[in-house]
Amino acid sequence: MCLLRSGFHVLKREDRPFIVQSDSTVLLDERHPDAEAARQSLSRFADLTKRPGHVHTYRITPLSLWNAAVAGMSADEVIGELGCYNCYELPPKVASHIRTLMGRYGQLKLMRSEDGMLRLRGEEKLLEQLMAMPFLAGMLSESGEGERISNPEMRGALKQELTRIGYPVIDLAGYRHGESLNVQMREMTRGGKPFELRGYQKRAVDMFYCEERMDGGSGVLVLPCGAGKTLIGIGALSRLHCDTLILTSNVTSVKQWRQELLDKTTLGEEHIGEYAGKAKEVKPVTIATYQILTHRKQKTDEFEHMRLFNERNWGLIIYDEVHLLPAPVFRMTADLQATRRLGLTATLVREDGRETDVFSLIGPKRYDMPWKSLEEQKWIAEVTCSEIRLPLPDAERSTYEAAAGVEKLRIAAENRAKTEAVSSLLERHRGKPTLVIGQYLRQLHEIGEKLNAPVLSGELPHAERERLYAGFKAGDIPVLVVSKVANFAVDLPDAAVAIQVSGSYGSRQEEAQRIGRILRPKQGENAAWFYTLVSDGTKETQFARRRQLFLLEQGYHYEVSKWGHSRLETAEGELEGVEAK
Repeated sequence: MCLLRSGFHVLKREDRPFIVQSDSTVLLDERHPDAEAARQSLSRFADLTKRPGHVHTYRITPLSLWNAAVAGMSADEVIGELGCYNCYELPPKVASHIRTLMGRYGQLKLMRSEDGMLRLRGEEKLLEQLMAMPFLAGMLSESGEGERISNPEMRGALKQELTRIGYPVIDLAGYRHGESLNVQMREMTRGGKPFELRGYQKRAVDMFYCEERMDGGSGVLVLPCGAGKTLIGIGALSRLHCDTLILTSNVTSVKQWRQELLDKTTLGEEHIGEYAGKAKEVKPVTIATYQILTHRKQKTDEFEHMRLFNERNWGLIIYDEVHLLPAPVFRMTADLQATRRLGLTATLVREDGRETDVFSLIGPKRYDMPWKSLEEQKWIAEVTCSEIRLPLPDAERSTYEAAAGVEKLRIAAENRAKTEAVSSLLERHRGKPTLVIGQYLRQLHEIGEKLNAPVLSGELPHAERERLYAGFKAGDIPVLVVSKVANFAVDLPDAAVAIQVSGSYGSRQEEAQRIGRILRPKQGENAAWFYTLVSDGTKETQFARRRQLFLLEQGYHYEVSKWGHSRLETAEGELEGVEAK
């Protein structure tokens, strides 16, 4: 709904918060009093792509419009929202573009006939155009008016290709139930605590299941870290009562899924298998890592563990951290379209640009809970985000200027002044459980030695990692220095401060995952702090802006400051020694 700050008065065109350009980009002025309402509107059907200064650039893409259509928005609603906040008349080209793309969603439907064959239905003229394309003609054969036939094994590839050329299919071909599994969610956990899904978690399960809609049963649920995506997955499993394969990012996550399943469902040890590391258990509910599925001794070898997809008659596959889905698993998923598929993620952003494959093979975005909405409801912590820019010391500046492109970034990332800044921030937040997160092991070990804090990285055995996690949770380890192994699916609910000293270039998903480490609700003030330390006047500042795009789209704001003195002084309410830019 279009909401303008002016109340009963209609704002003049030139007073509105954004400009829609003819190339389907939208320029939003964040200084405008209606910028926040306009941002919330845009986030339903456009993606943030750039944020130089106070003007943020959004782009209306085919995928953003199709996800809006899945959510129930019409082309007229999208055009109406743009008209509400736009300084000028909407370019006719943009309106036409929106109507065309959103009109394509639903033009093609995939059905299953009694003989098991797939039937692609749509207007005959459109089907004739598709049959003229060689790569589609090989998947389809002639049938009656407005219909073409395809083999069931082509279901995934057909959807993938049709989406790629701009005609996303509504898949109504249905699913197999899989092997039945008697499982219920507990009202009291095994630990003796009352338990039920929160309202938004129930809503997310309902939106995935979509019992009243033929196209339900596949898709992606997008919620912030700390919102209980694991519990939503367990809710879907309990709703469907079937053998389930759960794919996740690492062994730590495997253990967490197992623990939650045992604690909050009626499943016993005999029902849950781990397929990771040395364990190769296949049971009614099996939890595996993406890493083991894509492991092979040589590049020319087959992915032997992909057979897990066929080890049982799975009725549901859960893709945890679906934005990390590797290419070989995409290819396998194309062959599994008759199995219900649930993707869970904090962000649909993929750095490889394969969001369209997630849409076509896992399913469209079924539910998206804004991060700030959960913050307002106290389900996640209120986070203050700060970017602190530090000068490179003279010696490092000379080395930086003489270095090549990639090496420049590493020199900037490993700026030794960051260690002193970390020490000052720890002093400022004394007593708060803190994570120092980075990309480069040499830097992390130097910081760990300076702080007398343990360093947790992929070099450590899994048992040692678990020991450090447990020590941090118990409060015995107040500061933990972590590498990128802690980016995903690590449950550290008491972490209140995260200090990012380096990262993977301009990775938006990594930034979202790292802030997710401190989002769990806190006792008392329910507050958390996220700092990113950046070398001023280097390429690192450019990458920092890109990293922050997704979180800015969610309504977070970074206070950009410059390091002013030799250290950060502790003070009530602010960081002295930091000169606001």
